[in-house]
Amino acid sequence: MAIQVTDRIWIGPQLDLSEFDELKRDGFDTIINLRRDNEDAMQPGSQAEGEAARRTGLDYHFIPIGMDTITVADVEAFATATTKSGGKVFAHCKSGIRAMLLHALALVEAGQMQAFELAAFGAKYGYDLSAGEAWLARHNAQRPQVKGFFDPRSSSVQYVVSDPATRYCAIIDPVLDFDEKSGATATTNADTILKYIEDNKLIVEWILDTHPHADHFSGAHYLKSKTGAPIAIGEKVVDVQNLWKGIYNWSALPADGSQWDRLFADGETFPIGSIEGKVMFSPGHTLASVTYVIGDAAFMHDTLFQPDSGTARADFPGGDAYMLWRSIQAILSLPDDVRLFTGHDYQPGGRAPRWESTVAEQKRLNAHVVDTDEEKFVALRTRRDRTLPMPKLILHALQVNVRGGRLPEPEDNGKRYLKIPLDALDGATW
Repeated sequence: MAIQVTDRIWIGPQLDLSEFDELKRDGFDTIINLRRDNEDAMQPGSQAEGEAARRTGLDYHFIPIGMDTITVADVEAFATATTKSGGKVFAHCKSGIRAMLLHALALVEAGQMQAFELAAFGAKYGYDLSAGEAWLARHNAQRPQVKGFFDPRSSSVQYVVSDPATRYCAIIDPVLDFDEKSGATATTNADTILKYIEDNKLIVEWILDTHPHADHFSGAHYLKSKTGAPIAIGEKVVDVQNLWKGIYNWSALPADGSQWDRLFADGETFPIGSIEGKVMFSPGHTLASVTYVIGDAAFMHDTLFQPDSGTARADFPGGDAYMLWRSIQAILSLPDDVRLFTGHDYQPGGRAPRWESTVAEQKRLNAHVVDTDEEKFVALRTRRDRTLPMPKLILHALQVNVRGGRLPEPEDNGKRYLKIPLDALDGATW
């Protein structure tokens, strides 16, 4: 039975799909499904539920969570879905407790309720929200604060990680907007990050890339011009520069890493205010990939995805599935409660974007990791990579990203030009 918790939001258990028409007649315009697929044999599943919602004219949002896997991104996705609705919203899980919990956490995150009020709020509607109190305690006790920014054009996640004690922060893997159809560039993503930093009175100490990206331009150079903060990357970027220098026939490219202010070695440390960051060399996706371990948070970009998405590809020039497996094992050797932040989310099943997990969650749920050894993983990764086309921006992006996000210099007519080598990536899937 659904419970009304605001003038627009109802929360309850799973409905039969035949009841969606009645919801529509009663003035509902949005359904939020918080159930993970395959929880039990009786549930319709996200695909069938989404199709039924759309046939009925209802907006549909899929935010699959478990009581022990809720992230800030899930809370934000729930708040966004309810805010976007112009009518009444029905949010459900199996029993309603997860929906009530996410609603309550969204209220706390928005400053509309205090954490100590959570238990009484749940009891008012007959729900035990003690799991929410534990979630908030963990969330508030974690050393660095992490804010993720999802770019739907490239499915990339950018981060600001900050030290609450000093207000110093680092920007990780920022995006410079590029439209390959028109050749237009923009700074919308980067300016959103700058606005967040300004609003929260943060001081940028570092601008970090985990590797030279193949699917978006790096916003590092632009953000340095706005903040004055140094840009940094792993020292093996020089190997990537030399590789792509040959692909582009680019004799004038300095392949010495001088485009960055700092090249990090494996194991090197750096400060973000009072919090120590440490560099883990994580090759496999590229020759230069690194993971930044900052307090209890690790930023691994294209190494592990969310557990329902597996792992990154290893077939780019310089990639290697054996190295990727060893890098994954190194990341999974971190303590179980370390938060893992990935750099892409492709939203399997149409679910809301997610980018946070834990070491324990990855070891328990990631299908490319569970009950797998090195040889099985390499066979799986190689077989899958043969079916994947190259990222549409790989030839555009690398010539920018091996220079720290610098666009080509303007030519005598004031315009900048990209150079696209033809037939350079042998065997690429169309």
